[in-house]
Amino acid sequence: MAQLEAMGTEQTKRTFLRHGAKEPFFGVRIGDMKKLVKPVKKDQPLARALYESGNSDAMYLAGLTVNARELDKETLRKWVRQAYWHMLAEYTVAWLAAESPHGHELAKEWIEDPEELIAVCGWSTYANWLSMKPDEELDLEEIARMLERIEADVHGERNYVRYVMNGFVIAVGVYVLPLQAEARRVAEAIGAVSVNLGDTACKVPLAYAYIDKTEAMGKTGRKKKTCIC
Repeated sequence: MAQLEAMGTEQTKRTFLRHGAKEPFFGVRIGDMKKLVKPVKKDQPLARALYESGNSDAMYLAGLTVNARELDKETLRKWVRQAYWHMLAEYTVAWLAAESPHGHELAKEWIEDPEELIAVCGWSTYANWLSMKPDEELDLEEIARMLERIEADVHGERNYVRYVMNGFVIAVGVYVLPLQAEARRVAEAIGAVSVNLGDTACKVPLAYAYIDKTEAMGKTGRKKKTCIC
């Protein structure tokens, strides 16, 4: 924690605050934080303690270093409820859940949660999970139903849920070849998705344009080895 605090800067803290960060946190750039990955990975109790600290920087570092394959469902369920802003929910916990043995189950559970950030984590977990799983191991009918649900509901959903729903369409179009055409159709149907991203220059990607660009580069269908970064 002392090392993280020493790495924090007021400029980075202001940037994170504009993106929706909440106290407590030091404002550590991810690139600087990664200098601590190797030593922390060797101490798994420390990695878990970092998440339990409640400090956003420490929680993110935990997500880069804890062994996701050793996380049980109850720990992940606890951690998703401790993820108090979208960066922790959409990335840290979603990545860990997706790489755990419980990704598919928890994704479906969390998507239905009335809490916005937990639903965000659910959609992000599912998108990351399918980006790594071979197509023959996916329930294509279920994923097709998820696309239909997004087409019908995305514009009436909660703010960050809209963002990750849009991301789910992109993930299917990029990583699941048997459903690429359907994902692109849904992407065209939903068009631009409006999300309040705070006082930032960030934009919501246009799903069909993203899919088309990836296809033009010859990168569709290439599964990830890991989603944690």
